[in-house]
Amino acid sequence: MTATIIDGKQLAQKLRGDWKLRADRLNAAGIAPGLAVILVGEDPASKVYVRNKIKACREAGIRSEEHVLAADTKLEAVIALIERLNADARIHGILVQLPLPAHLPQAAVIERIAPDKDVDGLHVSNLGSLLAGHARFVPCTPAGIMAMLKTTGIDLRGKEAVVVGRSNIVGKPVALLLLQAGATVTLCHSQTRDLAHHTRRADILVCAVGKLHMIGGDMVKSGAVVIDVGMNRNAEGKLAGDVDYGAALQRAGWITPVPGGVGPMTVAMLLGNAVLSAERHAAEQGIKL
Repeated sequence: MTATIIDGKQLAQKLRGDWKLRADRLNAAGIAPGLAVILVGEDPASKVYVRNKIKACREAGIRSEEHVLAADTKLEAVIALIERLNADARIHGILVQLPLPAHLPQAAVIERIAPDKDVDGLHVSNLGSLLAGHARFVPCTPAGIMAMLKTTGIDLRGKEAVVVGRSNIVGKPVALLLLQAGATVTLCHSQTRDLAHHTRRADILVCAVGKLHMIGGDMVKSGAVVIDVGMNRNAEGKLAGDVDYGAALQRAGWITPVPGGVGPMTVAMLLGNAVLSAERHAAEQGIKL
């Protein structure tokens, strides 16, 4: 068996086309969707991510602002910027690029973003809404994962889903989304005993740990859907996932590549959340699109 590759680039391109159509309608109605991105420090990977997001916004008809702060910027200054953006009616989404420098507590920063502008879906209010089953914004990577699963045509009801990784950004939210879709979900982490026991029974396996090839081919159930969120560098300096792709390719039914899998979908869903926020703003003003 050779797995079917779930092409995140192709699916993301289609979704970005959909968001552009909706952004064009907003612009025509006098509402220019606006996204502000805050980058603190000079982390090379973060700079690349921000550049890609800004470029994607421009292509989708979304106005973007980039706010770059020095690595030693104090918490009070970051919060002051966020408060200014919260009050700016031209800004419909605010994104703080993670990770932040060590002296800035992530929760304290994220929770100062107005929940209705938190397009990353990481504010405690939005995570609570997700838990309750009526999310204002679904976190971008989990939303992208669910869109990729939809392309397989598999009915998730009653399926065994195993999520490896329990972060607030990916692991916990995607576990909730899978649960809401009717799957039976097991959430594994660094203290899980006999990880392979769980992964081998997974019809749906989502790996989001950030550890190179921690999931070997023998840990994958035959015919499973494997979603690899990991972004690691191998010995040659090339991007690779949490899953041993070559080995898993021979056992899985569907699999996402790294790169070209979940990554493009995360950016696409961010654009979708920014457009959705602008549409809500238009509705509040009684503007018909």
